[in-house]
Formats: sequence, C-alpha cells, structure tokens
Amino acid sequence: MKTLISVCGSDGDDVHLSSYALETAENIGRLIAKREGVLVCGGRGGVMRAACKGAKDENGITIGILPESKDEANEFVDIALPTGIGHKRNFLVVSSSDVVIAISGRWGTLNEISFAIIFEKPLILIKGTGGSVDEIINGNLMKNEETPYHVANSAEEAVEKAFDLCKNL
Repeated sequence: MKTLISVCGSDGDDVHLSSYALETAENIGRLIAKREGVLVCGGRGGVMRAACKGAKDENGITIGILPESKDEANEFVDIALPTGIGHKRNFLVVSSSDVVIAISGRWGTLNEISFAIIFEKPLILIKGTGGSVDEIINGNLMKNEETPYHVANSAEEAVEKAFDLCKNL
C-alpha cells in the first residue's frame, strides 16, 4: 500500500506567502513522488499547488480534497474530490493521510495542524516558512504545551522524517 502524505499550507491569496515556502512545497512534492508516496492536499493554490506541481514533475500521484467543487482544483491535481463542506474538509485532508507536513499557513493550516495533533497523526512543521507554522515553532502559540510534532529545516529532512515515521505506524 502506498504512503499518503498530506501537505498543508497557505493558499495562493496569502500576501505573506514567501517564495521560500513555495520552493519548499514544490521540493516536498517532488521528493514524495520520488519515494512513490501519494500527495494529499486541499487541492487549491499556493503551497498546495506548488506541492502538486513538484509531485507531477516526478510523475507522482496527487489528490486534492476540495472545499466545494472540482473547479477549484489546481492544474496539477490528479484526483479531485469535491466535498461541498467548505473548510470542514480540513478534517479529511488530515484524517486520510499517514503523516502531515505543514508549511507556512494561516487559520486553515492551523486547523489542520490541530487535527493532526488531536488525531495523533505524525506531524512535521517546516521551520522558516512563516505563518502559523513558525508561530508554533517559535513558541508564540501553545507555549506551555508539549511539542507533539517534529521540526524540519528543509524539504529533504521533512520527507525523510515523514517516511521514517510511517515505518513505525
């Protein structure tokens, strides 16, 4: 059975989304595909599009779990799953995967991170990508909580960690 890795992060309308976060997402998609994993995401723009593009560059499989309709899918999504449930679809993005990687992000990404922690899914946050991810890593959110996540400094480190964590499931 193939490993399913969810990549969560900022949509294309995030004015704070950096080129570094997008490059990291694209590299993560590429590396997931090289290891024959399946990329699962929210299927839209920004980090999701970049990750899907990277996966497609390596002939990988991409699944987009969309808020409403197939029309929202970016051009690199192979399997578009329209839910008709809006942001509640974040639950499906996380619950359908073996491991979650988060890049940058705003409230939706924070919601997916929360679901990953609640469901005790392996979770990897990419340091230096901004948004809610760096807020958590820097201790600005949930300061006094244990850290039920892993921090990676690069796409390579994140994907290596993701596949290692899946071996232990």
